[in-house]
Amino acid sequence: MSLQWQAIIVLVILLVFMFLLWRRAKSQLNDVSFSKSSLSSKYGKMTEQFMPFLKNYPYDPQNFRFLGTPIDGVQFENDKIILIEFKTANSQLTERQRQIAELIWQKRIEFEEHRIE
Repeated sequence: MSLQWQAIIVLVILLVFMFLLWRRAKSQLNDVSFSKSSLSSKYGKMTEQFMPFLKNYPYDPQNFRFLGTPIDGVQFENDKIILIEFKTANSQLTERQRQIAELIWQKRIEFEEHRIE
């Protein structure tokens, strides 16, 4: 076998090895990214639980009720009812939350009483 063929075989083996290393690194990076976003989501949910009790919360926390999703909660005041969504840092409203806000701004909100007999 000539030296040229030996070099080609070594290069092919090296390329296959590098490809396998790249695939493994990419998989690990995806796992870390998923874990980070999942952890961030968990921290956000934990933070929402104490937000109404922070000093700068403008309402009486005793009148706040948690919903969780799609809106964090409802604040009941004597003269109004407020749907509240807590956000931290650069987080944005979801599409569903924007739809809910739009329905409220359009005054398309109702109260219904349902009785079970």
